[in-house]
Amino acid sequence: MNGVTPTQRTRKSLPAALSLVLLFALLSPGLALSQTGDVSKPADAPALVPAADRTPLFRLETTPVGGDAELLTVHGHLNGRSATGTRERDVPLVSILRDTLGDETPENDRLRYVWMHTYTRPSLLQRTASAIPFLYGKVGGQKRAGKDQAPPHLIDLAAPERDVWRRFIWAALQNIFFNPYGVVVKSSTTAYQRNADRYRQAHILRALAVLSLYEAETGAEPAFSPSEMSEIQGRLMLADKTFGGLVDDSYLARVYEKQNAHWQDQRGHNWELLRQRAEAEGLYFEPLMLPDGSATHALVWASREDVRRNKRRKFDARFLNISNPWSDSRLARWDGHTETRFFDAANQPVGPDAAGAHSVELIPLALYGLDNPKIPLLLVDFRDGGNPKRREMSRRILEDVARNVLALSPFGDIHYFLGRTVFDFVTGRRGMDINQPSRLRAYTQLKLLLSLDASLDPGLREEIGRRVERVSLNPLENDLDAEARLAREQYASLMAYARRPGGLAARLDRDRRAEMVPLAHGHASRILFRFANLLSLGIYKHRERAGAQEQRRVLGDERELAFHRRFLREVSKSSPVVEVVWKIEDVRRSLDYVARAGGRADAKTARAAARIFERTGDSETRRLCLNCLYRIDSETAKRELLRIYRTPGLDAALRTLSGEYLLSALREEQRIAPGDAKAIMASVGQ
Repeated sequence: MNGVTPTQRTRKSLPAALSLVLLFALLSPGLALSQTGDVSKPADAPALVPAADRTPLFRLETTPVGGDAELLTVHGHLNGRSATGTRERDVPLVSILRDTLGDETPENDRLRYVWMHTYTRPSLLQRTASAIPFLYGKVGGQKRAGKDQAPPHLIDLAAPERDVWRRFIWAALQNIFFNPYGVVVKSSTTAYQRNADRYRQAHILRALAVLSLYEAETGAEPAFSPSEMSEIQGRLMLADKTFGGLVDDSYLARVYEKQNAHWQDQRGHNWELLRQRAEAEGLYFEPLMLPDGSATHALVWASREDVRRNKRRKFDARFLNISNPWSDSRLARWDGHTETRFFDAANQPVGPDAAGAHSVELIPLALYGLDNPKIPLLLVDFRDGGNPKRREMSRRILEDVARNVLALSPFGDIHYFLGRTVFDFVTGRRGMDINQPSRLRAYTQLKLLLSLDASLDPGLREEIGRRVERVSLNPLENDLDAEARLAREQYASLMAYARRPGGLAARLDRDRRAEMVPLAHGHASRILFRFANLLSLGIYKHRERAGAQEQRRVLGDERELAFHRRFLREVSKSSPVVEVVWKIEDVRRSLDYVARAGGRADAKTARAAARIFERTGDSETRRLCLNCLYRIDSETAKRELLRIYRTPGLDAALRTLSGEYLLSALREEQRIAPGDAKAIMASVGQ
């Protein structure tokens, strides 16, 4: 399709075979199908470049909690808001609780709760509105944050599996208790849960962006170690995945790197695609950048002079998804926001005092997000506010009608399954801008950009802010000005909760006692405790009783071992040559610690030590790997040690050492599989 109109046509209801609805929807003018391709760039098409000068936007505040924990809060200077005065712009954004156990050993620190201070408990009106089926819009915002209770946290980094259990519990409640009571109850509960999940997801994305910006901009000593930052960012990225809470900690760094690289590729592709398309149509392209220099959005402008002289020019709306600006009478008499820019004879942006500079009056046409797969994502249409709204609603309506009205399921209705499969395939291949996760991320990033970026013209910023608020479909959302006020109030409540005798310190003590349960009980007992927790809907939670000193000693040792085990697994998976990526001193230190605590190490750590042995040429590190495998009392460790002994071409000294370790393990009656014991006797000898 070469172009589309923004008008959404009303169509008659189709039969129950929703597959036809989905196929028909693909041809609807309201859902702009686009296909990527190369377009030529005219030599006289200028591109606007945003200001590059940035000032630090964040500061870190550390607050002690109970003497053996600390609350780390990232404050942001909201230069993009209209408030005046430094203190009024300074807003607490993200807080993270670090449990230090009161010592100076960073390896046994544990990150716990993450608060995004704009994430609030909804008001009664918001909760009611979010449960109304097919209500896609805001009905007011939160006026005040609760003063007598701790603000809600986004995630517990030490117990991410709770989100997985929460989803399963809610799914069971939905299917057993709510769905049988008819369409109204089913639709209401489904709508409420979806709005609550997307409200939380939006703030998780915002917290992730804030922490990434803080990490990129801070010039002082980082508040979080690389392993802590990868844990925070990886867990936040996985928070909306069904089984994300079950991902092992050793994979978190790779999750973050892979996802971040994916987003960077999408942005680069969409940047170039949108720039070429805009310039081919005689429009002006301007990227909008977050303070770390990453371009997440872009504006497209038209000059007033071009509007006057291009009335008969054809317009190809492919990728742009806006109506023809040249034949639009509204632009000819445009009295909205405009900006005057200056260009030289080569159509390069210059200052107003530059030699040969000429002025161009620009009219904003549209704002796009660059994180959508395949094509740029239309977020703001300055001439038709309903255009982005319809795109935002399109997929949501199809899903709600199928699930709640027609009661169709991909697993029980073959016609719906086939139609949905075709619909998802075509929209995915074509990159149609109805991708709801991409839209949620793009709008979340845009709100953050409007708050932090002071380079935007205030009038344009306010205009974009108003239009973004109108597009929002979630009744739980608050506007930007309200969020700044709520963030300050929630931070004050969190500080009061941290100082209260029965507040945050007492909660942390309960978490530590729950953390000790796996150390004191076997697998069967823990299963019983889990069932008791589920049957009581989370009210009952088993916790161990131990004194403060005993807690610190036991948890300190276990956490430090967990840190070194996780580090070794990460090293073993990351590079074919350990010394190229990692400091060999850190690897040796972890191997030595695991060897000294070998009785508590596991099979995964044994396999990691064996892989490190194969991927390093450092003789001391290889000896430590052999010692680690000898000290770990498990069948897996001895099997790996035997395999190393049998490796062709192995250094004679290392072969002798591994043989001695195998014989010592036999004499000490360590856990060795019967077949491996016979192989050791046959290979190494008596």
